Amino acid sequence: MTRSDGYLLDNRQSEAAERFDAFATLFDPTTFRHLEGFGIGPGWRCWEVGAGGTSVVSWLAKKVGPTGKVVATDIDTTLLAPVARPPVEVRVHDVAAQEPPGDGFDLVHARLVLVHVPDRERALRSMVKSLRPGGRILVEDADPALQPLLCPDEHGPEQRLANRLRHGFRQLLAERGADLSYGRRLPRLLREAGLHRVEADAYFPLTSPACAALESATVRQIRSQLVEAGLATDEDIDRHLANVAAGGMDLATAPMISAWGRKG
Repeated sequence: MTRSDGYLLDNRQSEAAERFDAFATLFDPTTFRHLEGFGIGPGWRCWEVGAGGTSVVSWLAKKVGPTGKVVATDIDTTLLAPVARPPVEVRVHDVAAQEPPGDGFDLVHARLVLVHVPDRERALRSMVKSLRPGGRILVEDADPALQPLLCPDEHGPEQRLANRLRHGFRQLLAERGADLSYGRRLPRLLREAGLHRVEADAYFPLTSPACAALESATVRQIRSQLVEAGLATDEDIDRHLANVAAGGMDLATAPMISAWGRKG
């Protein structure tokens, strides 16, 4: 992932690992289903862009085996230390500012990365450039503008507070350069990049323990920014976190749109 000076969700913060665990629970089944559909197997060379956590990297490593390779990159690789052994190579890398960490990849994958990258067009070009002819790319990103609510069923004060804080979170993201409607554009962008057989789908969790865990970790991580921007008070946040912990709300995520294609 690429961090600007105002990047909101730093991997070095204590809540980051909680967020990655929630992402893994919510989205790994969708990601793995798509990757399985590509026929990934022993000997594949893969680039995991903005890896952040370890779940996808570990899964890829098992699939490609000792004859394959997984290059896992991020601007902050702190959380990748446990998987930094063959066939995994961990590199500090800025996908929007540096050349690809190799070429001839059979697979390039990024999940919940490009929406945050200021120069996401350059990043996507770099990812496509690194593929071998016939190689596959899977880009998965959120589209918070497509479904902006934390509680789509806004039937009480707890839900209204939750949605107000979610609006504040989206405002902070937008002010820091995030594209809140990026996910829906992925199929077109992949076609414009020259990829063939482009397809896409979306996954939209409406409620689960992982949704609640993600919300709690996210709000705690951005608490000071919400307060400093006048988007919430400490009392608002304490009340919301207590509501989340009570387990009585249905908490959704933004839809994650998965788009994939093949290099000619």
